[in-house]
Amino acid sequence: MNQTLRLTTIAAVLCLAACDDKPASPEPAAAPPAAQTPAAEPAPAAPQAATETAPPPADVPAFVGKVWEVKTSSAAAPGTRYSFLADGTLVIEAEGGAPGYGKWTYENGALTMIEEGISYPTDILKLDATAFEIRSHNPGAPVTISLVPAEGVTLPSPPN
Repeated sequence: MNQTLRLTTIAAVLCLAACDDKPASPEPAAAPPAAQTPAAEPAPAAPQAATETAPPPADVPAFVGKVWEVKTSSAAAPGTRYSFLADGTLVIEAEGGAPGYGKWTYENGALTMIEEGISYPTDILKLDATAFEIRSHNPGAPVTISLVPAEGVTLPSPPN
């Protein structure tokens, strides 16, 4: 099953779970009227926020949904940011330039990065909370990239 279909299935299951017709659990004893203010009304949004911060399912690679920054590379400039979005979009941002968009797939433990319509099989050399090291088999010599989490950088949106 490809990554996009897998993520679509997961999203559908989460939506169905959120739309369950089961009655809500009984309310606790009523609070004094002074404690009931309009500010308490947004409570239904809390379950959604919990879902957004929940860890990804086990079959989603750990590099997804994070902004990574080039520490060292045989070809990419240090500071270039790579973001692997959950929808399969690859966003590459270099300082002072417009973002570049590609795709990525992860099937049967194999990462492929697709830039300008060209697929590059990519080896994952190391992946943990502090480092993501890859070797992309580009035409000519393979490109090795050592990435670290980009501190304080917001995950970009896919192109329109």
